[in-house]
Amino acid sequence: MSVSFLTAALSAWRAGNAGAPDDAAIGESFDAVVKLSIKTVGGARTAETLGAEREGTGVVFDDGGLILTIGYLILEAASILVVTSDGRIFPASIVGFDHATGFGVLRSTPGLVRHPLELGESASARELHLVTVAAHAAAGGCSRVSIVSLRRFTGWWEYMLDQAIFTAPPRYEHSGAALVDAAGKLIGIGSLWVSDALSVGAAFPGNMFVPIDLLKPLLNDLSGSGRRKGPARPWLGVYSEEFEGHLVVTHVLPESPAARAGMRRGDVILGVGGESIGDQREFYQRVWSSGAAGADISLHVLQNKKVRHITVHSADRLDYLRPWTVT
Repeated sequence: MSVSFLTAALSAWRAGNAGAPDDAAIGESFDAVVKLSIKTVGGARTAETLGAEREGTGVVFDDGGLILTIGYLILEAASILVVTSDGRIFPASIVGFDHATGFGVLRSTPGLVRHPLELGESASARELHLVTVAAHAAAGGCSRVSIVSLRRFTGWWEYMLDQAIFTAPPRYEHSGAALVDAAGKLIGIGSLWVSDALSVGAAFPGNMFVPIDLLKPLLNDLSGSGRRKGPARPWLGVYSEEFEGHLVVTHVLPESPAARAGMRRGDVILGVGGESIGDQREFYQRVWSSGAAGADISLHVLQNKKVRHITVHSADRLDYLRPWTVT
């Protein structure tokens, strides 16, 4: 059952007024929280939206120096520095990235911190539970939040999670922050500030966290080959938003499969594979079920007041990005 607006607001107020975490478990957890400083390769395709220089949080989760963060921070990285809570600085290299979940994994110096943060069970998260957001000190450190929603998230960049964790009150320096449960274990990684942490048809700002349980079946793949096993999903290179019952293209990435096929900003996506779609979720599901990356995706779009049939030769998103040079 969904949490009401009033109940969620009271829970968020309670969390916001609970004071800084001071129990021993959270104290040790903060040792594992590090600052990441990233510079991208020249001509990075993601620089326009994410910047050529980025800062965020990483979470050390094993003694070998593995660090978990949100993947968009490390896309097309040329160099990555890790700053520990006591000010030491180390280089890091990219281990792997998973577009489907959004996780990025790095490796730095073994024994980087005293207390790596243990992976918990995000499946145990419950609405109205008080938990802790832990970011690096310059991004606000630790604060209490309430879980206000556990539900699907659809992003405009061809991204969807069947269930994400939404918290309030919002944190503005959220990228890569750790979501830590009452036992001091990691249950999520910070991805976004959102205006609809509670799905009630009214603004309710908060944050979206990627559940840690999504990482566990991927970790060996990411550590071994840098990506999940199996064929990559087809990727088009369009941003889209739902507007008045229609799925509208808000941006087409330059030189992307969609751009080469003639898609434009303002197009209305009507159907995939000859079948109509009702929303963004259905659009993604139809595209991703059309085959692996490289498959031809048949779209019907409304463009310049005419219905057009457009075939997009999809790609693997990682092939579109500039190769990272971190070693």
